[in-house]
Amino acid sequence: MTTRDRILNEALTLFAQNGYDGTSVEEIAEKVGIKAPSLYNHFKGKEDILNALIDMAEARYEEFFGSDRHIGKLPESKEEFIQTAIQKVSFTMCDPMIRKMRKFLVREQFRNERFAAITTKHQLSGIQGMYAKIIEGMMRQGLFKEDDPELLATEVTAPVALWIAKADRQPDCEQACMASVEKHIRHFCDVYMTE
Repeated sequence: MTTRDRILNEALTLFAQNGYDGTSVEEIAEKVGIKAPSLYNHFKGKEDILNALIDMAEARYEEFFGSDRHIGKLPESKEEFIQTAIQKVSFTMCDPMIRKMRKFLVREQFRNERFAAITTKHQLSGIQGMYAKIIEGMMRQGLFKEDDPELLATEVTAPVALWIAKADRQPDCEQACMASVEKHIRHFCDVYMTE
């Protein structure tokens, strides 16, 4: 791992634990095992580190989860929809970087408009937009009953966001939360899919 990567990793851990304002450049450098002036060889300052973290997390999320601009291949069956949804939730819940970033953003969303917008995107509007497109595409294929795709996207994603938040607060409940997510998605599919 490069020094730059170690700086980003330690900064994210500290930001998730202590918040942005509660973390100093000196603390980040100390965790990495370098002097604070050496950190400036890699980043202009704390805000530059934060921007690099946000860019990395957004790119990672786009690649492994998707978005309303990148929905990926439409599922071709109920079981494929369920498995794809569960894989996306598992990535969101378990990926160490995404988990730390989510904890950091949830903590900071009330102090910073940018963080609030990113949190809303990942917990509500972005996920709903992506699932509305997936469901609409599957409706055209005859796999979902005709209905309002945006409303159905809300119905499938909102409870999942609550279980992810519970798993963040109570990590010992993660397996139970995943079981609840799968049960919910299966029920949703039984109600709204034509298969």
